[in-house]
Amino acid sequence: MKQNKSSMTALVAAFGRAYHSQYDSPKIFNDDVAHKLISPQEFADIRRNMVQGIAFFNPEIAEGYPDDPESILRWIVQVQLSPTPLARAAYCEAIVLHELSLGLKQYVILGAGLDSFAYRYPTLMERLTIFEVDAPATQASKQQRLRDAQLEIPGNLHLVPMDFTGEYSYSGLFKQGFDPEVKTLFSLLGVSYYLTKEENARLITELLAKVPSGSSIVLDYADEYLMEEQGVSGRVAKMVQMAAASGEPMQSWFSYSEMEELLAGAGLLVYEHLSPAEINERFFSGRSDALSAFETIHYVHAVKR
Repeated sequence: MKQNKSSMTALVAAFGRAYHSQYDSPKIFNDDVAHKLISPQEFADIRRNMVQGIAFFNPEIAEGYPDDPESILRWIVQVQLSPTPLARAAYCEAIVLHELSLGLKQYVILGAGLDSFAYRYPTLMERLTIFEVDAPATQASKQQRLRDAQLEIPGNLHLVPMDFTGEYSYSGLFKQGFDPEVKTLFSLLGVSYYLTKEENARLITELLAKVPSGSSIVLDYADEYLMEEQGVSGRVAKMVQMAAASGEPMQSWFSYSEMEELLAGAGLLVYEHLSPAEINERFFSGRSDALSAFETIHYVHAVKR
């Protein structure tokens, strides 16, 4: 993630969540705050750029709907942009809400981007302390967007700037009131791909080092077929290309055994692992639209021994 500019992937992911909330049914994940964090001009610019780029995504769709930009946009969002951000958010938030009944006190969102959890769950103000962690430029952009939307930062939410590619430090969290003695859940969604394997191992190990047993992490990762799997309409290859073009190239992918070994090295046990097929069954089954799970993305919930 580039440190001198706000993350474009975070903005596009928020666009996908906002579009789904407003136009798709049934909802996989209803982020009804995301649209407030994107300016009307940004929304229009992303929409226009996506529609104009349809020949890159799918030449057949471009030829089939030459005068129907809404159908083109719907295809791009449902096939390419939204599936992973929607399903991984739904998966993680279900775990957070369940863990609350098991004594969860802190939720640390790594690579938070334009996350809106704290705004959608105001009833958790007294029960859960939330830390959003991301690159300094992304955090500065987030704060400006909150001001523009006239959204006050809730008392239980803390924005922590941090560079994940350097040496991890708890200092930013401690300054915001992080308590290493209480049960904590970390989410690392949409981040692991952009770090090297070594950076992932170091980050996860250091994250879980100071929190008590029973604390856990939810993450998504790309499997070992990332660079050879094409996916529906070549969407996997296009995801890789778009990441590189945005200045945030994908740098790591794992077999399940590699991920299990990495997590074990950090003192974690895999509590649940969802393959692409299992993700599709849980979150996308029975739909009549084009939304379906990405072919190379897996989800893991791992718990500290």
